[in-house]
Amino acid sequence: MACRVLFVDDDAALRNSTVQWLQLSGFDVAAAENAEAAFSIASASPPDIVISDVRMPGSDGLTVLRHFTDADPTLPVILVTGHGDVPLAVEAMRLGAYDFLQKPFEPEHLVEVIRKADDKRRLMREVIRLRSLLGGDENLAGRLIGSSAQAVALRQKIAALASVDCDVIVMGETGTGKEVVARALHDLSRRASGPYVAINCAAIPADMFESELFGHEAGAFTGARGVRVGRLEYANGGTLLLDEIESMPLPLQAKVLRAVQERQIERLGSNQSIPLNLRIVAATKEDLKAASEAGRFRKDLYYRLHVGEVVLPPLRERSEDIPLLFLHFASEAAHRHGRELRPLDKDNIAALLRHDWPGNVRELRTAAERFAIGLETPAERLALPAIGTTEAWLPAQIAAFEREMIAAAIRQHDGDMASAAKALGIPRRTLNEKMNRLGIGRRDITQQASG
Repeated sequence: MACRVLFVDDDAALRNSTVQWLQLSGFDVAAAENAEAAFSIASASPPDIVISDVRMPGSDGLTVLRHFTDADPTLPVILVTGHGDVPLAVEAMRLGAYDFLQKPFEPEHLVEVIRKADDKRRLMREVIRLRSLLGGDENLAGRLIGSSAQAVALRQKIAALASVDCDVIVMGETGTGKEVVARALHDLSRRASGPYVAINCAAIPADMFESELFGHEAGAFTGARGVRVGRLEYANGGTLLLDEIESMPLPLQAKVLRAVQERQIERLGSNQSIPLNLRIVAATKEDLKAASEAGRFRKDLYYRLHVGEVVLPPLRERSEDIPLLFLHFASEAAHRHGRELRPLDKDNIAALLRHDWPGNVRELRTAAERFAIGLETPAERLALPAIGTTEAWLPAQIAAFEREMIAAAIRQHDGDMASAAKALGIPRRTLNEKMNRLGIGRRDITQQASG
């Protein structure tokens, strides 16, 4: 859909010539001779970009600027003057003008400024849409980001498990977000006010493991000078995450099994039992059932922990979420580093979709941060061997991306095509045309969502 430009200038000759040039450059252009006419045109057909002369009879360009930026802060307003007034330019930029051009301007330069402004507008509106979709930190959709069927099912599973007080095994490849899931299970449960304690089983030396989990009394062993509360006891009333539990030494697994079954422990060097009231979340990148059958993990501990299970899909299996996740992480990084977020063009989206992301969400977050601070684009970072010709490959990937985004929007809005088109930022007619061209069936999508 062509960018809609509203050009406001009281000079009829300049207005007509500029309109013709912009139309030849592919823009949808409306013209007004003064501010009042511009406001009337905009109320009937809202523009994407406004270009206004500063010095006009009646309301001036600063009035135009204030009117449009007050109504929509994401709308770029470009001001033009023939007076070279530096203080005026400073005031215009302070009030939120996107750019300030001096007459006579080069038509090619104006086109370039408009295109950059339109890119920024689209990006700002997408960021706003994502933030409204994701919600706050306490919102599950704000933690487990994605609109794919897998992401929706994952959020539903976590919400269901958070409402019951059972132990859970979370399984997924490295970087898929197992600790994010564990934290969500805690924060959305009735134990949210209690402690959340995480322990990485792969990072603790075998000879310190028992003391780390169960604690010890003074004199329990050489060097035990005082009482130490173990992680199990410290997590009382809350949640304990045993990350990379497949790395836990087999002899210790028997003691952990007893603590899980009886919900009580004894510190090393003590005969006093300490009752436990906690949820245990065990995270693993290995199939614990297969590991138990192979003798690498205790079967009885596996079955005792395996009350609830969450299996995290790798990022390559929910590729439609990749651009959404990338933009979210890039937006966060840009804000953190005080940078302006750059638009993500089709070549970079294609690079994101082409990569298989062996490091999953963790790898994607790193790529997004490097993009946000200007180190490299996804296309530069993810340079891969060619698959056929670029001409044959890129359109296919773009079509796949469009197909995934449209299907996700329709699922999200329960088949309401008008709402889906609005969320995608395209007219209903354009959505229908794209669905026909891409072979997307509304019924198939809604049946997939309900299934």
